[in-house]
Amino acid sequence: MEQQQELFGKLFNTIPLYNEDHLDVLLSTMDKEQSIYMLTQAVNFAFHSGIFSLGESEIISKSIRTLNKVEKNVVE
Repeated sequence: MEQQQELFGKLFNTIPLYNEDHLDVLLSTMDKEQSIYMLTQAVNFAFHSGIFSLGESEIISKSIRTLNKVEKNVVE
């Protein structure tokens, strides 16, 4: 039977961390695509935590969609 590794924590309540070194690996290997993903997760977490107003959330959401759209067009 496969043993599951115990969680050290979660970034933005969605990204699992298994130990402190795992955080260092994420930081040292992060590329542009991962950076956008992390920012998206951070904004979603902040929105669901009630940190942003509805208007602020709309601006941030549109900004993320625009960035993701630009990234997809560049890759294609």
